[in-house]
Amino acid sequence: MAEETELATSATREEAKTRRPFRIKLRGSVLALLRLPNRRDVRAAIHQLSITGGVVHLEKPLDEKIKVEMIFHLGGCTIRGKAEMLFPMWATQGWMQPFRFVDLAENSRETLDRHLKSLLGEASKAASV
Repeated sequence: MAEETELATSATREEAKTRRPFRIKLRGSVLALLRLPNRRDVRAAIHQLSITGGVVHLEKPLDEKIKVEMIFHLGGCTIRGKAEMLFPMWATQGWMQPFRFVDLAENSRETLDRHLKSLLGEASKAASV
């Protein structure tokens, strides 16, 4: 009986690891600073965000696979972590470029998760009104 419970718990953990985390559409309402390896700073607007990455709007695209330090404020907290830029896509006024976090401290990940869930809760309340 205990083995069955342990196997079920293990299967649930594996499923949670492979499931894609939820994303919040911010539509550019959160600004971010991207610090490039040459220490130059680039401003971006975050359009989608999850605990694993997201999509930013940029005036000019960054090279694919470049590692940047990403800094942004969310809910009164500052989130700072390393991200890898992915392949950019042309948008009508600039570029949309996805990214994935490659080094986000555990406390930053927990803070980000908490604030994203809070935003998700606020959005569902507004939709039900």
